Amino acid sequence: MYKTPTHFIDGAEVLAAAADAPAIPVIDPATETLLGTVAGAGEAEVGAALRAAQRGLERWSGTVPWARSDVLREVGRLMRERQEELARLLTLEVGKTLAEARAEVAVSAEHFEWCADEARRLYGLVLGGRTAASRLEVRYEPVGVVLALTAWNFPVNLAARKLAMALAAGCAVIVRPAEEAPGSVAALVRCCHDAGVPAGAVNLLIGTPDDVVAPLMAAPAVRKISFTGSTRVGQLLIRQSADTVKRLTMELGGHAPFIVLDDADVEAAAAAAVQAKFRNAGQVCVSPGRFFVARPVMAAFEAAVVARARRLRVGNGQQENVDMGPLATERQRVRTERLVRDALSRGARLLCGGRRPPELVRGYFYEPTVLADVPDDAEILHEEPFAPVMAIVPVDDADEAIARANALEAGLAAYLYTRSAEAADRVANALESGMVGVNTTAVATPEAPFGGIKQSGFGREGGEIGVREYLNTKFVHRYAA
Repeated sequence: MYKTPTHFIDGAEVLAAAADAPAIPVIDPATETLLGTVAGAGEAEVGAALRAAQRGLERWSGTVPWARSDVLREVGRLMRERQEELARLLTLEVGKTLAEARAEVAVSAEHFEWCADEARRLYGLVLGGRTAASRLEVRYEPVGVVLALTAWNFPVNLAARKLAMALAAGCAVIVRPAEEAPGSVAALVRCCHDAGVPAGAVNLLIGTPDDVVAPLMAAPAVRKISFTGSTRVGQLLIRQSADTVKRLTMELGGHAPFIVLDDADVEAAAAAAVQAKFRNAGQVCVSPGRFFVARPVMAAFEAAVVARARRLRVGNGQQENVDMGPLATERQRVRTERLVRDALSRGARLLCGGRRPPELVRGYFYEPTVLADVPDDAEILHEEPFAPVMAIVPVDDADEAIARANALEAGLAAYLYTRSAEAADRVANALESGMVGVNTTAVATPEAPFGGIKQSGFGREGGEIGVREYLNTKFVHRYAA
């Protein structure tokens, strides 16, 4: 049973006050049924959340780091205890399989556990002065109230990253989840509250960008924005942040190249490619989008990925034997169909998929699809697909693969498969990307920095670097009186 979520302000669930509050529908993408309707936040809720966050900041930033650490660890424990509840909400709201949803909850708990340790290590520096009476101190302080804006594809994980790092630093947070998936984030916020995060330090507003994001972007009290989403929206937020000079972490769109050199273990590369491409129906920011495969191994790679793609079972993610659920929204499926249709019209070969599963008459389903010989002018090679579609392009050598990989302004993740240590170093160094996986697609872990370059954004989430994105640096030069 789906419980329609509410806003969470100053430690309590809050219903929208305005009689004309916008109605936000939440749809099950596997059945196209209405799960519930949320009354969106308006001026009253935004103002209340901002005031609560300022009070919460005073409480939480004054909490000693070891106590903050204990609370963060308890959030992780509660998430693991409530894993099934959170996973089922994820599956209902965005369609991913229960196995994928459980994995998302588990890694989200790891973010809090990692940050629980990191909260104890936010010490500064003391430097020797130029005279005996002089001492130089570098201190780190919470940046202030943070606005966390999350996307719908990994609702719990994206919110957990931002919350864990901000709370470890001593900040207060206002979370605005994607309208498609408010319930799973509301359950995460409840874990924070039940773990002992003080009232006001974590607040949740569900609403439209105009009603929630715009007024908070204009508020001087909001000192930092952490955003995960499209490059287009990120550019808008960057412009909006200028008037109040907010700190920004921008994790924007990607279009990851997946390079297979002629000496690669083709079976291993194919297995990784299928797993990474079709996870969450391709709706992953670091999902490989452009497959540049050396000609000598092209036929073997195509055969291997097609065999694996055809074995994937598509269906309602609530069923335990399903490998891939639906796309999260109808607009995502329509976009997928447009990209496939365009590629085929320009000469690409369809190796498998390319249609809605005929046996699934309800839900936003689309078959795992493999396209080969995709021409340079196909839209799917230039527009981030966010879809269960593999676009394969033959290349002559590593230099051509590098040039094609770097041709776009996207620079979030990249992948390389080769047995050569020399090629691994050379290609990884040449790729214009914030993250590179060599013979692996695992580039997102709580202990490592996650983020991109070029139009894929700036700033990092994860690890020590990610926590410091939520801290101000203060220099104090002390002289003896």
